[in-house]
Amino acid sequence: MALLRRELHGTAKGPVANNDDTWSLVFDTDTKCLYVEHEWQHVDLTRSGGSNNGTEQIEISEYMLQGGQTAGHRELWRLIRILFDEPNATQKG
Repeated sequence: MALLRRELHGTAKGPVANNDDTWSLVFDTDTKCLYVEHEWQHVDLTRSGGSNNGTEQIEISEYMLQGGQTAGHRELWRLIRILFDEPNATQKG
């Protein structure tokens, strides 16, 4: 399975970057699916030292409806505009 991936946004929180979140636009070339992938790794340094990490697939429309306009939302909008930009749009009219 080949995955084409483009990072949209990443965050690192905490004094030692113990809460990492990354959102990427992913195209699965086998299934022909396009989606946003959220990957996280959170480590609790104050208590038991346990960690919580994983990934989830989010439909693009669902991702765009999530709260706020993050850098990831703005980057996805930019990529979508590029896809639908007409090359000679400024020369028309």
